[in-house]
Amino acid sequence: MSAEHVEFTKEMREAGYTILAPNMLHFHFSLLEKVFRLNGYNVEILTNDGPNVMAEGLKYVHNDTCVPALLVIGQFLDALHSGKYDLHKVALAITQTGGGCRASNYIFLLRKALKKAGLSFIPVISINMSGLESASGFKITVPLVRQALSSLVYGDCIMQVSNQTRPYEFNKGETDALIDQWNNALIAQFNRGHGLSAKEMRANLHQIVADFDAIPRSREKKTRVGIVGEIYVKYSPLGNNHLEDFLRTQNCEYMLPGIMGFMLFKVDNRLEDFHLYGGSLVKYAFCTALMRYCTKLEKMLIDAISSSPSFVPPSPFAHTKTLVKGVIGYGSKMGEGWLLTAEMLELAENGYENIICAQPFGCLPNHICGKGMIRKLTQVHPGINIVPIDYDLSATKVNQENRIRLMLAVAHDVDAKRQQQNLLIAQDESECCGHCAGCARAE
Repeated sequence: MSAEHVEFTKEMREAGYTILAPNMLHFHFSLLEKVFRLNGYNVEILTNDGPNVMAEGLKYVHNDTCVPALLVIGQFLDALHSGKYDLHKVALAITQTGGGCRASNYIFLLRKALKKAGLSFIPVISINMSGLESASGFKITVPLVRQALSSLVYGDCIMQVSNQTRPYEFNKGETDALIDQWNNALIAQFNRGHGLSAKEMRANLHQIVADFDAIPRSREKKTRVGIVGEIYVKYSPLGNNHLEDFLRTQNCEYMLPGIMGFMLFKVDNRLEDFHLYGGSLVKYAFCTALMRYCTKLEKMLIDAISSSPSFVPPSPFAHTKTLVKGVIGYGSKMGEGWLLTAEMLELAENGYENIICAQPFGCLPNHICGKGMIRKLTQVHPGINIVPIDYDLSATKVNQENRIRLMLAVAHDVDAKRQQQNLLIAQDESECCGHCAGCARAE
């Protein structure tokens, strides 16, 4: 034990301490949970939800703090107070990226909340690659990083193709059943030490795409909606009031940019820092190698999804980065930074011009790089339809959903006009004889 906090030790790991971690992406994190278990860590991803989580967050964290902090810490405290765990054989894990935003500072708020709750004896593990904190009982190794990144790639692939399949399936529930099937299959492979080599990943990714493409579905055109925002609120049902569940009832197809883009963004930031300010050559070499490896994984993912004409693949990170050149500076990298702006342009470029920008209360970078860029984005990409939705513990779900319904009403109207215009063009072409002077169809 240090003067500041309790360390997670080797003895705690060997004693089988349960390590609790907050949830964000259900499928991705279910695979990560298994990866950590394979590496000797008894990790459990929390799934507790509901108003009690919010109440715990507000009780132990100042209400001026950003919403993701309140919810993540509230989820931890709610779990600890549930009676489900032995409080003297439990630890908490949270990420730190090294920036000035939530991923670096929640850990201190969490320890303060534990102290206030009389639970300061519970160790908190920092998961970081920036040298911010270390614990003798938790080590980030190359095999662990490799397995974790592989899980994120699988998660992104299934998220991308399932979101493009579910709205059109003839047999409701077939897409979700296939998600569960692949979850079980991948975990079974991980248990045997398979599914992690480049060859095995490539085969799995292509098979995932083929399996989802084989689901019988209609070919109707539905309104396409993109979702961007602060990473936690964008992905977490707890953070966005189950936004995805709501959109599934609105006769539309929605798309979320993958987590791999955010990972590449964070590694790219380290390289940009070195170019701007200098630093350790060893760290630069490591980040360069990591960037190269992540880019390789990204290419495997894009190649697999591109193998089917039925699906829209994500854009390469390098291309997404170029979209904001002259729009927002690359030095704007706090939180999601310029990537948030870039993801809106990427979605619009890929046909998802109707965009929900999920903004948590207290997230300054999100308000600047998200809502603050809307006017500029409408100039760069005319036709883009962005609605910023504020997610605050005091905000009502009804108001949030009504604002989204208004955006969708505009989107449906635009789609209807486009379809009518295309129908008229097709009709004119069918009636054309091809003999008019200067006609393109004239022989």
